[in-house]
Amino acid sequence: MKAALRNYQARMQRVLDHVDQHLDGDLDLETVSRVAAFSKFHFHRQFMATFGLSVHRYVQLARLKRASHRLASKDAQSVTEIAMEAGYDAPDAFARAFRRRFGQSPSSFRKSPDWAPWLAAFGPLDNARSKLMQITYEPGDVIVRDVPPTPVAILEHRGDRALLGATIERFIAWRKAAGLSPETSPTFNIFRSERIPENPADYSMDLCIGTDRPIDPDDPLMKAGEIPGGRCAVLRVTHDTHNLEPAALYLYRDWLPASGEEARDFPIYCQRHFSFPPNAPVHEVVVEVHLPLK
Repeated sequence: MKAALRNYQARMQRVLDHVDQHLDGDLDLETVSRVAAFSKFHFHRQFMATFGLSVHRYVQLARLKRASHRLASKDAQSVTEIAMEAGYDAPDAFARAFRRRFGQSPSSFRKSPDWAPWLAAFGPLDNARSKLMQITYEPGDVIVRDVPPTPVAILEHRGDRALLGATIERFIAWRKAAGLSPETSPTFNIFRSERIPENPADYSMDLCIGTDRPIDPDDPLMKAGEIPGGRCAVLRVTHDTHNLEPAALYLYRDWLPASGEEARDFPIYCQRHFSFPPNAPVHEVVVEVHLPLK
């Protein structure tokens, strides 16, 4: 039964991976059901039962999310080009759908994104992968590793998580201007609070990129810091890299009490490993969650 369930989940996950990597392609019901090797006569119900939204809505949200990222990046693409890539026949239809979903026109979002409705709109999309049965971790998935100290540039996010998108946008802009690529410079997130604290204003996270270049003490955005060296319990995440709570929960609830280890006086953090395969429409991310140990 367990093997059959894992196989079923793997086929469903294959569909999400295919959609995310082929947003410019034909993603109708028949196409995506073939990816999972399920009958098209049942797949729409299977998808809805598993993920809580229809195939059509998942595809639409995934395309809108990519479009919003491209708008926020303020690159050379026009709104019309982005609308076409999102599957709309005309920019007016795209603008109406965008405003209905986010409360802003595409042009307004490009100038000054309002991230709170953005986060709310993509909740169903970001939660889709976690709708699969929770990934079951085992003690053998955790490696205790001696991690060397890493000098980093840090951008601190303090306050409502709804505004995190804007902080990430500033971090990416600084990283690009500094000529630091996530492919060659290690990228970290340090989690200094709960993922969803009772008071949203208490949310706290550091965005870091490895560099030993000096940071001006008067820099209004970034500051120099260090990911300290030492022993860490490391758990690799390849499925839902947007929600690391299940991995952190396993480390704290299951692995740490049984291991005889004690947590060190530094917050749990993750390192994001990016790769950009040639001709692939999206990059690939693998995350390693680090629990510092004494």
